[in-house]
Amino acid sequence: MRRRSGVLSLPLPGSGLLAKPMEWAEGQGVTIQHIQPGQPQQNAYIERYNRTVRHEWLDQYIIESIEEAQDHATRWLWTYNNDRPNMGIGGITPAQKLKMAA
Repeated sequence: MRRRSGVLSLPLPGSGLLAKPMEWAEGQGVTIQHIQPGQPQQNAYIERYNRTVRHEWLDQYIIESIEEAQDHATRWLWTYNNDRPNMGIGGITPAQKLKMAA
């Protein structure tokens, strides 16, 4: 079981996209800690995920609409969780790991 750290790492402010997460965090007593510019290693899990998404499906298609992007994302996520072995968890899929934990 993971312990809550009480710290939320977010990109630097500037877009309106962060208003709701920041409002929620403040209401929960969570400290906001922004990632420093040019330091992607401070957000390594998200950077790795973004790289994987970009290389495995985003760069392979010309996407014409939001609906098409959502369809590609849904299919890729299902494949990622159910068909694609993950070496970080012993060469099994996340779905298999979840079943083992239940």
